[in-house]
Amino acid sequence: MKILKYIPGLVFMLSLLMVTSCKESLTEINENPNGVDPNRANPNLIMPTVMTGVANQYVKLGYGRIAGVIQHTQEDAWKDGFNDYNWNEEDDEWKSWYGFLRNNNLLYKRAVETKVKFHEAVALTMRAFIFGTISDLWGDAPYTQALKGDEGTMLPVFDSQEVIYKGIIEDLKAASAIFASSGDERDAPAYDVYYNGSAQKWQKFANTLLLRYYMRISSKLPDIAKPGIEAVYASGIYFKDASDDAVMDFIGTDSNNSWPNATAYDVSESNWRRRRPASTLINNLVTNEDPRLKVWFQPVHVRWVADPTLARGMDEFIREDGKILTGVKSLTEQELRVKIAAGHKYTRHFNPNTYKPSRPEQFNGPINTGEYVGVPPGMIDPTYYNENPTTGQQVQNQHASQLSYTYQGNKGGILKARLASAAEASFILAEAAQKGWAAGSAAAHYNNGIKQSLQTWGVADKYDTFIKQKGVAYNGTLAQIMEQKWVSSWTAATEGWFDYRRTGLPALIPGVAPTSRALPLRFIYSNNELNNNGESVKSAIEKLEETKFSGPRKKNSQWSKPWLVQGTGKPW
Repeated sequence: MKILKYIPGLVFMLSLLMVTSCKESLTEINENPNGVDPNRANPNLIMPTVMTGVANQYVKLGYGRIAGVIQHTQEDAWKDGFNDYNWNEEDDEWKSWYGFLRNNNLLYKRAVETKVKFHEAVALTMRAFIFGTISDLWGDAPYTQALKGDEGTMLPVFDSQEVIYKGIIEDLKAASAIFASSGDERDAPAYDVYYNGSAQKWQKFANTLLLRYYMRISSKLPDIAKPGIEAVYASGIYFKDASDDAVMDFIGTDSNNSWPNATAYDVSESNWRRRRPASTLINNLVTNEDPRLKVWFQPVHVRWVADPTLARGMDEFIREDGKILTGVKSLTEQELRVKIAAGHKYTRHFNPNTYKPSRPEQFNGPINTGEYVGVPPGMIDPTYYNENPTTGQQVQNQHASQLSYTYQGNKGGILKARLASAAEASFILAEAAQKGWAAGSAAAHYNNGIKQSLQTWGVADKYDTFIKQKGVAYNGTLAQIMEQKWVSSWTAATEGWFDYRRTGLPALIPGVAPTSRALPLRFIYSNNELNNNGESVKSAIEKLEETKFSGPRKKNSQWSKPWLVQGTGKPW
C-alpha cells in the first residue's frame, strides 16, 4: 500500500528530528522519549515527507501568487499581494524551503549510512531542486555552510548564485549516474510518491532538471550551459512524454494534502471564486483557439450582448433566456451554476452607440462581450471590471470567467503538483536549437512541447488542428517558443516567471496600479534573517543591483536584480 495516507503522521514524526543543532549540554533536555532517533531513522519514511512537502509548496507558488505575477490569473478582491506584487519579507517561505532541506539532509545521511543508493540519488535530486528553487526565488543563499548547526556553524555565509547553480548541476549529474547503475530500489515503490520506485524515470527527472538549470545560467555561463544541454540531448535520457512528468497526486484527506484552495476546506468558496483568469492568458487562448481553454476556464455566466436598439446605455437587470428579470441585477455564482446546468442562458444588453462607463475612474475600456473574459492585470480595483454589478469583496463578478469547477476539488484528474514536465524539456531544447546548439530541430522540439502539453491536459486529439493555427504554427522566433512555454506552465507558473526574468518573454505589460510599475524579479530577504545572520545577509543584499523600480527597500527589493540577470539587459 502506498505510504501517502500516513503522511500526516510522518510529518509529525520528522518534526521531532529537527534538533540536530542543539549543544551537547542540552541534549538530555531536548530528547523526546516518544521521538525517533535520527541516527536510526528509516530512509523509506523520510523520503515521502520530503517529496510531499516540496511538491505542495511548489504548486502553492505556481498556482498561487506567481500565477498573478506571470499573468495567468488575477484576484478580484484582497489583491494587493497577488496582482500588484505588494510583497513583504518572505520569512515563512524561507523557513519552509530550508525545513525541506533539513529533512532531505537526514534522508541523504541515512541513505549513505544504510548503503541504499536509490535513496541517496533521490536525496541528491531533491537537494538540487530545493536549493535551485531557493536561489531562483531570492538570489544568494546559504549553501556550502547550510544545515551545519550540529557542527557549530550557526551563522552560515550566503553563497553566490553562481556557486549554487554549479553545485546543483554537480548533484544532478551525480544523481543521474547513480540512477543509471544502482538498480537498488528495495522498498521504494511503496514510498516513492512521484515514480513508484522507478530509477529510470528518476534519471529522466534529474536530466530534465539539468536542462532547466543549464538554460537558467545560459546568459551568464554559456560555456557551461551549451555543452551541458548538448550532452543531455545526446544521451536521450530526459522527459519525452507527459507520462514522464514529475507530478504528485493529492489524496485529499485534509487541507495539507489537497489541491490549494479546495472548497472542501473553504466552505464559503471565496478563495476559489476570487481567483480569476487574467486577460493576458485568456486572450492568447481565445485568439489561438487553444483547446486547453475549456479545460482551465469557464465561460462567463452572464454574457454582454451589443444591442443598438436598446433605448438606454445598458440593461440594469439581467436577462434569462432573453427575458429581463425585473429587479434582478445579479444572481450568485452558486445560483447561476445550477440554472446554467439546467439549460438557462443569461445575458445583459448594452447599446454600443450610447453606452458610457458607469465608473470611468475605475474602468473606461469597452465592454467585453466575449464568451471567455479575463481580468486585466494590475487594475486599481478589479471588482469593477466589465460593469460588474456586485463590487467589493462579494467577489461575484458574473461578467468575468472563473476557473474550471475542477479547481474546486481536492484531488483526482488534472489536480497534480507538477515539478517538471516533458513540455518544459522540449521547449528548452527548442530554445537551445534556436541558438544554434547541437540539440536537434527547433521546430520539432517546439511542436513536441505543444503536443506534450496538450497530452497533459487531456486534449491531445486536438493537436493536428491546433498546430496549424496562424499564431501557433512555428515561425522560427524565440518569442513564439517562450510564449507557448509560458502557456504550458499553467499551475507551475514559477518556471514561467523565471523564464520571463531571463528572456523578457513573453512581453508582459504591467497593470496601472501604483505598485504594478514592473514585474518583480525576486523575493525579499526577511528581517528575521537580517536580525539573526545580519552580516551574511547584508553581504548578499549588497551584491544585488538596485533598479529604477526598487523603491524604498532599495537593494533588498522585489525589483532588484540578482546575479542571474545582472548585465543581461533582461527583462527590462
